[in-house]
Amino acid sequence: MVEAAQTQRLLQRVARAISAATLTMAVTTGCGPSMSGAPPCLPPEYAVSPSSAKLGDSVTVSAADAKCDPRYGADARISIVLVDAAGIEVLRTTAPMTDAGGFSAVVEVPLQSARGVMAVNAIPYGVDWCDDTGRNNRVGRGELALERASCVLPTKPLNITE
Repeated sequence: MVEAAQTQRLLQRVARAISAATLTMAVTTGCGPSMSGAPPCLPPEYAVSPSSAKLGDSVTVSAADAKCDPRYGADARISIVLVDAAGIEVLRTTAPMTDAGGFSAVVEVPLQSARGVMAVNAIPYGVDWCDDTGRNNRVGRGELALERASCVLPTKPLNITE
């Protein structure tokens, strides 16, 4: 029993060390050039319009196509998440996205949202959207879920007023 507890503690320390090394590597490498020297094709910058809204109002989250070739595929989707000023996720939805990452989605600010600055996140759905290698990492249906490999979650503010 004591030996099992010691083994578990050792495994936890190793896991923490690996996590720390992975985080350090992700932070220091960022979304830099791939091993082939070509820059990675990252999702295009998106915008939220208008920048201020009331509960129940509609806002548009959109992006033009990327200048590179991300190859998201014919059935690509964008994931849009709204997190209110209290830190509560109040909306999670997807919308169609072009093969080059362009999209335009209208979402309604949920009535139960806290007033203040809301975080609007938009990332390609079902892909490793910040892959430092620049490869297309789109997964097929039924495969394991992906986790973000590196970079920060892009967030745009939306001011929720009365």
